[in-house]
Amino acid sequence: MDEQGESSPEKAELDNFLESATTESTNETIEVIHINPQAVARDIGPFQIIALGFNIPNSWAGVATAFSAALTAGGPASLIYGNFVSLAMYGSAAVTLAELASVYPTAGGQYHFTSIMAPKRFNRSISYVCGMMATVSWVICSASVASITSLCIASIAEFYGGYKASNWQLFLISQGLNIFALGYNLFLMKKTGWLHNAAFFLTLSTFLVICIVCLARADKQSSTWVWANFEPSSGWPPAVSFFVGLSTHAYMFGGLDSALHLAEETLDASKMVPKALMSTIGIGFFSGFAFSVAMTYCIPSLDIFANDPKSDTAATVFLGIVIAIFTFILIATQQTTSRLLWALARDQGLVFSPQFARLSPKLGDIPVAALLLDSGLIALCGCISLGSTAAFNALVGVFSMMQMISYAIPAALLMYRRRSKKVLPRKRAFKVPEVMGWACNMGTVIAAVIETVFFMLPTVLPVTASNMNYAVVVLAVIAIVMTLNWVVFARKHYQGPRIGAAL
Repeated sequence: MDEQGESSPEKAELDNFLESATTESTNETIEVIHINPQAVARDIGPFQIIALGFNIPNSWAGVATAFSAALTAGGPASLIYGNFVSLAMYGSAAVTLAELASVYPTAGGQYHFTSIMAPKRFNRSISYVCGMMATVSWVICSASVASITSLCIASIAEFYGGYKASNWQLFLISQGLNIFALGYNLFLMKKTGWLHNAAFFLTLSTFLVICIVCLARADKQSSTWVWANFEPSSGWPPAVSFFVGLSTHAYMFGGLDSALHLAEETLDASKMVPKALMSTIGIGFFSGFAFSVAMTYCIPSLDIFANDPKSDTAATVFLGIVIAIFTFILIATQQTTSRLLWALARDQGLVFSPQFARLSPKLGDIPVAALLLDSGLIALCGCISLGSTAAFNALVGVFSMMQMISYAIPAALLMYRRRSKKVLPRKRAFKVPEVMGWACNMGTVIAAVIETVFFMLPTVLPVTASNMNYAVVVLAVIAIVMTLNWVVFARKHYQGPRIGAAL
């Protein structure tokens, strides 16, 4: 089916446009073909892209939202040492993506890398699958953040009045947040570039305050209990239980690739995007690990939610800050997802691609239609929670797995190309020793296999209808949607970018 695309009318248009994907900092120029070139303003500065890159994964907050799952999987030891396994998995992915981004800093990110490196015969289909998986995972990520924020807002009423919000009320709150984030991205984002910087300082300050206050005031467990207590209560054998529990640590780096999709708006992108990726790993590991250790010392038992706050005022302030942080994250995930949708539409990968690929000069050259599409898809995901909370949780549960698979595809292709200088020039803005590069490429593929195998298992045994992991069903539905889009439109129109020289 890919060979049909080689003779499509779009191919002639592609061949008429060659655009360098590198900047001045890269000494070897790689020519990349694009289908619908539209320039966007490069107005994201060095610190801003680093701040945004960390704000979305927000590692300590990610650990906090899934704290109990890791404890169930293996107790304190699983929670703490899982950070190192997650570092190895996502650090490998970050290095792989950073090397490629230093040569090809484009909004398509991993699916553009895939298009460039895939064999000509399978170029279109493999890059399409990678792009759709990345895009859908980002939409799910945004829906997850909206849902978590709505739960935090609803908990205020429950905390003070004992009122428990219903599913439809939580849905309305989440969609109100969705609309707010959309409005901010449409009308304010280009005027408030400092937002991501402010969110970065707020989240790190909150992390430090929480750790210090908890360690200072709480009754603490012994070091033996914290560091050497492996208590799997999931019903799985210990090793399986540990790997199933890594789903918590995957949230530490969910959205790792955010900087990739804003590369075309970033100053000196071939240098700054790799720095943002590596900063996300470094700051993320430090904050996630420190938070895990601090919270483990401070809980008297594995039931960490059994303790009443010692101060209503402090709890309210903390909750308000957390709501603000997650609102910032939602704004950033919408911004990032819209750029990925825009890139996919620019490459004719979506139905109504010409509309979604347009930029609005009046609003600062932003992809308005792509933002509206993203907001609509978030609302659609939210509707699933009205019908079934279990179905929505299953949907959220696959996003980190899908993202890792989207990282593994270009990693595998880079090894297939033997890290050739034709696709990875030796003179580039970011590089690691070849041995380390091979190890990271291989580590990314292994990480994807681990997540695919273990993240689809039920978290506890015995399996019942309520605790069953429906990830397989969710992935099957997503595959059907991807296939329909391919058959209806992308099969005849999609052409990802590729290196001008034949490979």
